[in-house]
Amino acid sequence: MLDRQAVGEFLDAEFDDLGLELPRDIDRGVLVEAFCQYVENDYYEWLKDNLRSFLGSGEADWDWVRGRIAQRVQG
Repeated sequence: MLDRQAVGEFLDAEFDDLGLELPRDIDRGVLVEAFCQYVENDYYEWLKDNLRSFLGSGEADWDWVRGRIAQRVQG
């Protein structure tokens, strides 16, 4: 689940950068919640796709995974 406060701060900054103003008839909290739900709807599929890319399609290359782990530990 996304941190609603962090998402709200992100939206505030992006609105400033883009020169956008929130219409008066849209509540900021409702907008944050709607945006979070929009992002979270695809989150699970995104995770599955990335897991397949990370592990390979059906045949995991464990030596490659070990190398990635070693890079993270060293870096």
